[in-house]
Amino acid sequence: MSFSEKYKKIPVQIKASFWFLVCSVMQRGISVITTPIFTRLLNTEEYGQVGVFNSWLDIVSVFVTLRLYYGVFVQGLVKYEEDKIKYASSMQGLGLTLSIIWTIVYFLFRNYWNELFKLTTTQMLAMMLMIWATGAFRFWAATKRNEFEYRALVIITIIVSVLKPLLGIYLVTHSEDKATARILAIAIVEIAAYSLLFFIQVIRGKQFYSKKYWKHALMFNIPLIPHYLSQTVLNSSDRIMIRNMVGVSEAGIYTLAYNVSKIMSMFNQALTQTLNPWIYQKIKAKQENEIGKMGCFSLLFVGGLNLALIAFAPEILSFFAPEAYHEAIWVIPPVALSVYFQFSYNLFACFEFYFEKTKFIMIASVGGAVLNIILNYVFINIFGYIAAGYTTLFCYMVYAISHYICMKRICSKIDYCKDIYDEKSILMISMAILTSGILLLVTYKNNVIRYIIICISIIIIIFKRRIILDYIKTLISTKRKNQVEL
Repeated sequence: MSFSEKYKKIPVQIKASFWFLVCSVMQRGISVITTPIFTRLLNTEEYGQVGVFNSWLDIVSVFVTLRLYYGVFVQGLVKYEEDKIKYASSMQGLGLTLSIIWTIVYFLFRNYWNELFKLTTTQMLAMMLMIWATGAFRFWAATKRNEFEYRALVIITIIVSVLKPLLGIYLVTHSEDKATARILAIAIVEIAAYSLLFFIQVIRGKQFYSKKYWKHALMFNIPLIPHYLSQTVLNSSDRIMIRNMVGVSEAGIYTLAYNVSKIMSMFNQALTQTLNPWIYQKIKAKQENEIGKMGCFSLLFVGGLNLALIAFAPEILSFFAPEAYHEAIWVIPPVALSVYFQFSYNLFACFEFYFEKTKFIMIASVGGAVLNIILNYVFINIFGYIAAGYTTLFCYMVYAISHYICMKRICSKIDYCKDIYDEKSILMISMAILTSGILLLVTYKNNVIRYIIICISIIIIIFKRRIILDYIKTLISTKRKNQVEL
């Protein structure tokens, strides 16, 4: 049997899942691959301006879009399945309406917003258009995922992912304001590609406004805004504060370190998308023992990947950027370790979402974000911008612990098993990952010691390869089972 024949026999759910993962990796992957180009076309100050713009983009989009394309939209596609074409169309209408309202608010107080964000009118208008266009794409993409129609999504993703850096390189090399040129390149491609998807869904559904659907979406998502905003603040506030408290150039160096450290978040996302449905099924079946075992293996796997990034950080940074960005090396380890704790939060938050205890989610999220802002203000003033990496790590540790406590409290209240995860195992794994990351950081000044540690680690992995392969096989089989059941 040929490969094409075997491929045709694969269930559409599994093929769709694979291609959706490819799309996710491609979007981040091409951005990562082109980073060395833009760090050489932009100086640290210009790169910092783009980084700060992206940080404000993430924060402002929470207010403009209310994150309607997240949980509430997917839930609505299921809840209103018989009328989902009109539902999707009306949600596109709501997204455009919110964007227009906020754009009017911007124009009425344009000077105030420009001064607050330290951005030009051109950059602000590009931001508002990008927020609307990206939201339109996410509504459309979520609909395609719900229907397991992956071909169009793959094509759009490839086109947009390739055109953004190509147009970016052209505009940056032919412009004096290189930061704005980089921003406009992304905006032009997204608006051109994603606005078409908006019109396709609206024309197909023929319903721009629906009191029923708009009310349901707003009532569901508005209470979750503090949670979404807090997550965004945790990811973005440090670059904004560095820009205001230290300088744009330092913000650029930190942005590069942050982007390199976040490479592993691709694996986080893929692993989370695999594990979450499986965990929900096990919660429902009250098979908590299996959840605990898989959780520990997952933590080891994610921790190992992030340690590998930390181990080769000097070489990776040399590839990604010239000497002017070299100071970023001291930020990579703490931010990479924070990615590990960010993943661990998902293992605990599943229980909060499953039992619909969003109050606990909001409290833990807001607490982590407020703590991050306070610590950044204190320690950036004392130790400089590199301290932001360590405050981020500490806040994600607190974030994960808070959600673990919330999970325990919820399970206790509803009389569900309290000992889902082995606390000692999780603590030992986390301490081992944390300690190893710090030790690797210390070896950056002595490459011989670092290479010896790397060689020893590789030997251990070779001897333990069967355990690692068995875990990966278990994940693959779990994903297939989830997709077939869906």
